Amino acid sequence: MSRTIVALDFSSKEEVVNFLNKFDKPIYVKIGMELTYACGLDIIQTVKAMGHHIFLDLKLHDIPNTVKGGMKNLANLGVDIVNVHCAGGIAMMKAAVEGLEIGANGNKRPLCIGVTQLTSTSKEMMNEELGIPGEVMDSVIKYAKNAKAAGLDGVVCSVHEAKAIHEACGDDFLTVTPGIRLASDSKDDQKRVATPDYANEQGCDYIVVGRSITKSEDPVKTYDLIEDMMK
Repeated sequence: MSRTIVALDFSSKEEVVNFLNKFDKPIYVKIGMELTYACGLDIIQTVKAMGHHIFLDLKLHDIPNTVKGGMKNLANLGVDIVNVHCAGGIAMMKAAVEGLEIGANGNKRPLCIGVTQLTSTSKEMMNEELGIPGEVMDSVIKYAKNAKAAGLDGVVCSVHEAKAIHEACGDDFLTVTPGIRLASDSKDDQKRVATPDYANEQGCDYIVVGRSITKSEDPVKTYDLIEDMMK
C-alpha cells in the first residue's frame, strides 16, 4: 500500500481523470473541499472506478448528532479514510465513529482520523487569534489523546509532531501528515512543512502531497521518487 496520498486539488472531473490516467497502478488520493464542491460526491465513484484508494477530506465539525448523521451517509461511499476536527470534542468524535459503524452496516467502516491543528496554524495565530495558550505541540498532543479516547484511528498532524504523537498514543495510532514539499518547492500557504525523507525519519504513516506531484512536469516520476523516500 502506498504511503503517499496525492491531493487532487483540482476543480473539474476532466482534470482529475486526465491526471489519474497518467498512472498505471492504484494510488492513494485525497479528495477535499475544492474538488467535492466543484463536482459533488459523484467524483468519488469516478475515482473508485479507476481503482484508486480515497481519503475523503471534508473535516466534519458540528454538534455530535449532525456529525453522526453525516458519517452514516459517508460510510457507504466506498472511501477508505474520512476525518473530523478534533476541536469538536470527544463526544463529537465518538458520534462520528458511531455513524460510520451504522452506515457500514456490518462491513468494514472507513478509517476515521481527527484534524489536530492545521499546518497553516502558527503559534502566534493559535495564541492570539484562537485564544489557545501554549505551544502548538501541546495543543496537538492534547487533541490526539482526545481522538484516541474517542475511538478514532489516528490524526492529521504536522510531520514535526508525528513522533510525539506516536509516543503519546502508540505506534498503531495513525499519523497522516500534510505540508509535504520537496526541498526545491515553495512552502506556499503552509507554515509547518517538511520533506518526504524527513517525514519518513519521523515515523509518519502517510504523507499528503499536492502541488509537488500535481504540478510536476512528470507526476508519475515525482510520485515514485517520493514513494522511494518513504521506504
